[in-house]
Parts: sequence; structure tokens; C-alpha cells
Amino acid sequence: MKKLVFVIGLLFMLHACKQEHTLENNIAAIDTKVTIERFDQILAQATADNLPEIRAEYPFMFSGTDKDSLWLSRNKDTIQQELVAEVNATYKTTAALQKDIVSLFNHIKYYFPEFQPPRIITTTSMVDYRNSVIVTEGLALIALDTYLGKDHRFYEGIQKFIRENFEAHQITVDLSKAYADRYIYQEERRTLLDEMVYYGKQLYFSATMLPHKTAEQHIGYTPEQLEWAKLNEHYIWRYFVERELLFSTDTKLPVRFIKPAPFSKFYLAEIDGDSPGKIGQYIGWQIVNAYMAHNEVSLKDMLKTKPKVIFDNSKFKPRK
Repeated sequence: MKKLVFVIGLLFMLHACKQEHTLENNIAAIDTKVTIERFDQILAQATADNLPEIRAEYPFMFSGTDKDSLWLSRNKDTIQQELVAEVNATYKTTAALQKDIVSLFNHIKYYFPEFQPPRIITTTSMVDYRNSVIVTEGLALIALDTYLGKDHRFYEGIQKFIRENFEAHQITVDLSKAYADRYIYQEERRTLLDEMVYYGKQLYFSATMLPHKTAEQHIGYTPEQLEWAKLNEHYIWRYFVERELLFSTDTKLPVRFIKPAPFSKFYLAEIDGDSPGKIGQYIGWQIVNAYMAHNEVSLKDMLKTKPKVIFDNSKFKPRK
């Protein structure tokens, strides 16, 4: 009997793998055309003669009130020159990034046929990591100076939990989350559950669009942090339920459990020091995963479904 169960299980896994392989082949066949425009390099080579042409080609990169002299003097600034040099050294070629973006856009196009690939513009931002990626209707801006590697000397004054993800492999993860925010429809995020499910949707979207990325990369955890979250999933859930936090509108809860932080704030000395930040995002991701596993619903419809409906129909059970 055990052998029969094993064989059935193995056949099921093989069938699932075959289906997944077929799906990925179909998505790859879309072959979205992507060109990365290196505005960072173009601007670094600007002169009084060609700057008007650059302005005309990239009007969205300039403020209408800034004079040409300001941009030309910026190029002579030693800090800016060093920044450009470090970006050029790290990104001598963007071939790997382009391949990653093509895969991302292929997946988005598959699930959202109306999607139109934007212009991809790279730039520098004086390490404005809060705006590493900006997505609009027809543009995707990537600040390459925020992806030079977590231990780069430019980041010495930035907290470790923030710079941990200043890596090249995170660019498309950040892009996918920016696009997720454009496709997620959710009314007011008033309760902790609202916030958890919102980010659960975002993480599910990212994992679907970038299946070759690891769970750690999607949520921005180290392997040790992800393992801690898995091992303590049952305890975290019990903590939320017993303290009636799920439907609480306490505005401090997102800061404690949703926002990026060095650790989540349970206010328990034996836990806080070991826990990763954003633990509410992690639990929200597990709820959305459970909902999608137990319901026949499309990705597009799930992104529009109310958090409580997702929670009530998820059959979510934390790992023990």
C-alpha cells in the first residue's frame, strides 16, 4: 500500500512538473522586446552642445526650471563622477539584467495580455534607495547606484537591514513588486489583516512573475531569516490570534509587523532579537498561497478580491 501511495505521489509530481515546464515554455515564447537605455551614461557625457538633444529625448528626467549649467556642473562634481564610475564598473554590461527583465515582462504579458512594455531607463540617484525603482504607464526607471552590492562603501551609513537587498538580483524583484502595486485593487487598508493580505498579494505576484527567484529574494530575507519564519509560523499566528490583532486598526501594528525593520516587534525579549522584520508580510504571503491552492481563481481575480474573503476561504493553517 505504501509503495502504491509513493508511486501515485511520484506520478502526480511528474505531471505537475511537466505542466509547469510547458507553461514556462509558452511564456518564454512571448519573447518581449526590451531595450535598456543607459541614461546614466548618456548624462555623464553631456556637453553644452548635446545637452539640448538629451533634454528633448528624455524630458521626463529633467525639471523644467533647472538650467543646463546646473546639469553640466553636476557632471563635474567629484562625488557624482565617482558614483558614475562605480556604476559603470558594476554594470559594464546590462545583458543579464535585460534577460531578467524580458522574463519578467513575458510573464506579465502572459497573465495580463493588455500589458505594454515600458521604456527601461537606468539612472543614478545619489543613492536614493527609497526610489530605487519607479514605474509609470510607459516608463520604468532603475537607479543602478542603489544596486552595487550590500557591502559597497557607498552604503556604509545605511542600516544593514536596508542595504541587505542592494544587489543586482533584486532589481527585477523590485520591478515586479512595483507592477504588482499597479494591478492590486484593494480598498482601504485599515486592519492588520488588510495589510498582511495586500503584501501577500504582492509577494504572490512577484513569485509568479519571477519563478526562478528564491523565496528569500522575493521577501528580502536571508536564508536564516526565512528559516526562522517557517519554524515559528505557528507561534506567530497564535500570537496574532490570541491578542486579537488581525482585525485591529491600531496604526502601530504595520510599523511593528509590516514595514521593513531590523526585527518584528512582538515586545518579547526572547523573540524580538531573532525575528526578521516584515513578519506580517510573510504570514500574508502564506495566507494568499493557501487561498490560491484551495480555490479555482485566476491571478487577476485574486488581486481584486477583498482580504477578508481571501482569509475566510484560504483554509490557512500555519506550519507546526
